[in-house]
Amino acid sequence: MKLTYEKLFGCDDTYHDVLEKSGIIEEPSEADIRFADEIVSGVQQNLSGIDEKISEAAVGWTIERMPKVDISILRNAVYEMLFSEGTPVAVAINEAVELAKVYCDERSPKFINGLLGKIARQHT
Repeated sequence: MKLTYEKLFGCDDTYHDVLEKSGIIEEPSEADIRFADEIVSGVQQNLSGIDEKISEAAVGWTIERMPKVDISILRNAVYEMLFSEGTPVAVAINEAVELAKVYCDERSPKFINGLLGKIARQHT
């Protein structure tokens, strides 16, 4: 999520750069790095389609009005739900809600859960 957030602002930080900024000293596994790279590049490659899905589901909201952290979490989750075969939809939604509880304001988890639930219902 943090890498996707960084890309919103045009940063070219690597996985290791983001870990360092976050104060995380453990060395990530190669699988973790590959997974993060897949999501970040997948979000970038499918950005217009992902944002279209978010916009369709977000009645009364535009992406421009959404907090940047919320949109980063949503983009990752929508990518995982629609384009990544390795993540079950329910897991992608749950992870997004848990991230929102940590990094967003108190209303964001409910908003993110509802929006992703709507996208999941439309997709199936």
